[in-house]
Amino acid sequence: MSGQINAFEMAQKQFDGVAKQLKLDPGVAEVLRWPMREFSFRIPVRLDDGSLRVFQGFRVQHNDARGPNKGGIRFAANETMDTVRALATWMTWKCAVADIPLGGGKGGIIVDPSTLTVNEKEEMCRGWVRAMWKNIGPRNDVPAPDIGTTPQMMGWMMDEYSRLVGQYTPGVFTGKPLGGGGSLGRTEATGYGVIYTVREAMKHLNIDGKNSVAAIQGFGNVSQYAAAGFVEMLGGQVACVSCWDRHEKKAFTYSKKGGVDPRFLLTIVDEYGTIDKAKAQDAGYTVEDGDAWITKEANVLIPAAMEGQVTADTVNKMSKNIKIVAEGANGPCTPEADEYFKKNNIFNIPDFLCNAGGVTTSYFEQVQNDMNFYWSKDEVLGRLDEKMTSAFNSVVDRSEKEKVYMRDAAYMVAIDRVVQAMHLRGWLTGNS
Repeated sequence: MSGQINAFEMAQKQFDGVAKQLKLDPGVAEVLRWPMREFSFRIPVRLDDGSLRVFQGFRVQHNDARGPNKGGIRFAANETMDTVRALATWMTWKCAVADIPLGGGKGGIIVDPSTLTVNEKEEMCRGWVRAMWKNIGPRNDVPAPDIGTTPQMMGWMMDEYSRLVGQYTPGVFTGKPLGGGGSLGRTEATGYGVIYTVREAMKHLNIDGKNSVAAIQGFGNVSQYAAAGFVEMLGGQVACVSCWDRHEKKAFTYSKKGGVDPRFLLTIVDEYGTIDKAKAQDAGYTVEDGDAWITKEANVLIPAAMEGQVTADTVNKMSKNIKIVAEGANGPCTPEADEYFKKNNIFNIPDFLCNAGGVTTSYFEQVQNDMNFYWSKDEVLGRLDEKMTSAFNSVVDRSEKEKVYMRDAAYMVAIDRVVQAMHLRGWLTGNS
């Protein structure tokens, strides 16, 4: 499904609709609907067998009016420049709606990291930095992990940058390992942030979390902690999770009578989000086709895998009892799916609000790096909860005030903040 959808066209379509509602000046809209800078480069890597292979790398910096660009680096076989453009654009809105002083960036390499050895992955990470080091830094662009990348990779990248600039610079990358400049709470941050917004949505809609059931797509970092948080914080049940099986090259849905146990599944999943199918079946889990997750009986749907998963074709397969769609992934629901949600009075928590916990805690990590003083896990997650709750309330308030859909309200909040920053910096006066 995701291969048939151009994520950047979807991001621009979403923006254009809200720009019209805001009566945004056409010139200002043109500035914001395209990235400010784009980088495309080749990374030569010497493989362990002695051969030399060249990989395609990207970095897009969408808008830095509110602060340094911020955004992950994705290692994926299906990576494209348009996907990176879309993700960088959404990062601008994500940072703005969360009200953190950063802009939007995103990067990647076209590669399946599971096919590489540890040495090859390290060389690729260092090669990406060698290609980009003059255009990143704590004060202009701060990358982080995304799909296919890990805290260890961020540690290698930070080390390479520090070597090139000649000083220890932990704040250039976030999502680093603990003990190597990383922050407590960062691992859980995105998934827990999803649950903080779900909790607030349930309060808003007067839904009891203890009587709620979630169907979750994905079992990477976001899904893992969203699933755990749904059970442990809200007292609800998780009907299923899905995952991409890197061995069989297809997706599967895992369910169990009485609900899945996220903490158990965390013990049998690898670093790429693939659940050990045999161990799951031995523990009584039912394994179905990858698309089965969306059909499960639930009242909360959490697509937390890839973009373009809830579409005009798949949305009709959803349980009729779904009341909340919480977008843990970036761009998981198409505009056609949005129309279905509006028609059926389904409350949507848009991606750049719902999954802003990761970038918010990355910002906290960078602050700690600058101070050279590190907070406790409870401090980090407490600050995250405050930020996510405040962001959710600002979007709900705008939605009710303007009588608009939640995604449109989130865009309105974010666009207003970015445009204000551009005005305050003189970018739109002709004197910049």
